[in-house]
Amino acid sequence: MKTIAVILAGGVGKRIGGDMPKQLLKVNDKYIIEYTIEAFEQNELIDEICIVSHKDYIDPIEGIVKSGGYRKIGHIIEGGKERSDSSMNALKIYTDDNDILLFHDAARPLVSQSIITNCIEALSRYNAVGVAVAATDTIWQSVKEDILSTIPPRETLYMAQTPQGFRRGTIARAYQAAKKDKGFRPTDDCSVVAHYLRDEQIRIIKGDNNNIKITFQKDLYLMQVIINERKSTQC
Repeated sequence: MKTIAVILAGGVGKRIGGDMPKQLLKVNDKYIIEYTIEAFEQNELIDEICIVSHKDYIDPIEGIVKSGGYRKIGHIIEGGKERSDSSMNALKIYTDDNDILLFHDAARPLVSQSIITNCIEALSRYNAVGVAVAATDTIWQSVKEDILSTIPPRETLYMAQTPQGFRRGTIARAYQAAKKDKGFRPTDDCSVVAHYLRDEQIRIIKGDNNNIKITFQKDLYLMQVIINERKSTQC
């Protein structure tokens, strides 16, 4: 049994602008994906790292891995059209149903060691876990464009982050069922388990507000602020 971090780097990040995907942008002279790799490289409970990349960027990522001297990189593989396709490609590489797989966005470079560790430890009791933070704003739901239909109680709502972790057998069974449903379009891995394995409990792991996802240009500045704050705390 192994514990594997699957870094999902298949997106092209068009919303942030520029010619390169966001994971290949630099902050403090270091690629964003390097911060992500290093977070899992440093965690003692992680045995191996698999990077799932858009086919056009496998070569530069291989170069980053080589120059960084990372020891835990096991595979760099091609992603799919959708996020779910990239996750399923990783499931083809790891076939032991007892393995623990942590799926993490490459564009969440500031994930903490405690979040990673808490996910892994929870998987000794659950088959599925997901990181989230409690919603602080009132959330409106609309089933018809621009018309308010429901206001769910805020205390029941969470905003999902990553990593999302699973026993390999659990997430594989969920995706096997999902592939038969042409109408389902999952936006994350926990939603696949929630939708198709209704009896499987998904343990919510407390995230934090520094575990940001780089999406827009302003997020690069926020990332810089968080890095500087961490440095000042360590001094």
